[in-house]
Amino acid sequence: MRVRVISCIILLVAGIILCRLIYVQLLHGDEYAIIADRQYARAPSNEFSRGTIFFEEKDGGRVSAATLEDIYYLVLNPTQIDGPERLYGVLQEHLTVSKESFIARATKRQDTYEVVEKNLGADDAAAITRVHEPGVTVYTEKKRYYPGGSLGSTFLGFVGKTSESGDAAIGRAGLEAYFDDVLTRHAGGLYVNFFAEIFSNISSVFSDGGDRLDGDIVTTIEPTVQRELEKVLKSTEALWHADRLGGVILDPLTGKIIAMAGYPNFDPNTYNTVKDPHVFQNATVENLYEMGSIMKPLAMAAALDAGVVSPTTTYHDTGTITLDTKKISNFDGKARGRVTMQEVLNQSLNVGMVFVEQKLGNTAFAKYMKAYGFGAKTNVELPNEAAGLVANLSSNRDVNYATAAFGQGIAVTPIQMATALAVLGNGGKLVSPHIVERIEYRVGITDQTDFAQSVQVLQPETSKTITDMLVTVVDKALLNGKAKMDRYTIAAKTGTAQMVNATTKEYDAHRYLHSFFGYFPAYQPKFLILLFQTDPKGAQYASATLTDPFMDLTKFLINYYNIPPDR
Repeated sequence: MRVRVISCIILLVAGIILCRLIYVQLLHGDEYAIIADRQYARAPSNEFSRGTIFFEEKDGGRVSAATLEDIYYLVLNPTQIDGPERLYGVLQEHLTVSKESFIARATKRQDTYEVVEKNLGADDAAAITRVHEPGVTVYTEKKRYYPGGSLGSTFLGFVGKTSESGDAAIGRAGLEAYFDDVLTRHAGGLYVNFFAEIFSNISSVFSDGGDRLDGDIVTTIEPTVQRELEKVLKSTEALWHADRLGGVILDPLTGKIIAMAGYPNFDPNTYNTVKDPHVFQNATVENLYEMGSIMKPLAMAAALDAGVVSPTTTYHDTGTITLDTKKISNFDGKARGRVTMQEVLNQSLNVGMVFVEQKLGNTAFAKYMKAYGFGAKTNVELPNEAAGLVANLSSNRDVNYATAAFGQGIAVTPIQMATALAVLGNGGKLVSPHIVERIEYRVGITDQTDFAQSVQVLQPETSKTITDMLVTVVDKALLNGKAKMDRYTIAAKTGTAQMVNATTKEYDAHRYLHSFFGYFPAYQPKFLILLFQTDPKGAQYASATLTDPFMDLTKFLINYYNIPPDR
């Protein structure tokens, strides 16, 4: 009996030690490492710590997008310094501060703490520490660091202090703000009873009202694709000098966002040098636009789904039509005579879309538009998402529905638009866009994003039919067929929409929003790309400014992911 009791005690102690090792090395290893690294001086009571945000490569490898970096700074205690000039001579090669500034600080005899040098290099910090001079201390702390610089800045955001947060650094934009409670490491967290932490936090995960756990964020962003998207946007801006550009690449079957970018962007490592706060906005999620003719395939698909038109249905195009005293014209004002629904998309005819909307009816048209998600947030994991302006879908005026059918009169976010357009190619399902793959909590629990959620909006047969029509647009109409790829099917459409003048509140005849979307391989799509730019200079139509950027990205993705030909 005694042997059994002793054995049980030994096993219990061993279990406790093992649990403590797991707690220290696996759950909180990074933070203990922070304290261990502070070999230059004792850690301050409020050591800065924050979770990591990762990109995920196509093979599953991780790349740090937002992490921590050591910073070193030199502190003098003038009451302990004998011979400030001699000391400066000893330390001079490791300093950037001037001799005059150093001496001025080193001779403040009533002071015991003078910061002399900030942002010392690691080698200089180590060299100064080895000198062992009285009154000389090198401290190390952590700061937020973005290894990719501006890469992904529009959705990563940045960490900084506000008047409300005092000395605490908090997430102030992007994922940093949206998941601030997850990424923040609370002071004293290492020293709580780890059994209590584990079991109390597990219960909070599965309860509705518990505090959220802290952990790391693994995004859906593929860093190489992200870099390529940003490169394409930058080169496009150099050609057309748009006020703002943006783009998103997502998997239309799941809503997984593979890349998202805006231009101009910023370097979150030096966010405090940004003079225009609008640069911090993520236009893909926060800004509303009348998206123009890329809305036409959605309206056409609704009419196809309701059975009121087919690709071969014809109407007589007069070039203009008047509704509620408002004149609606084709982009060139010219009549086309008898044309099919396919030609409505090929030639992007506004009058043709009025015919389509009227065949469908205002009530059914509005129902389909709202089923695509317009007027509601997508709930993508980013702050300040706009819901959209779709009051015209509840109007009693026919003209408001007609103009909405070709992308004017209702305003949506680009992420809403991309999500709606994915319905066309994925079998008719509205998916939820996500930029977070999973959250890995420090207690060992993982919250995996559910990419299976979807709502059937169109019949699968409708998805196939509208895809056929959009492939024809690329093969025959886009730049007169010059964009066609012989071995790959691409479904795409351009959009050009007049922008509203901020002063007159009327449409500006000289300012346009250009948009372009497409998915491929068209019948089993791996990717959907949406690009947009506001007020490009030197070309009126999106086909001139965004076809090449779209095709460059398409060819890059085909090669990078080794996508086999589908024709």
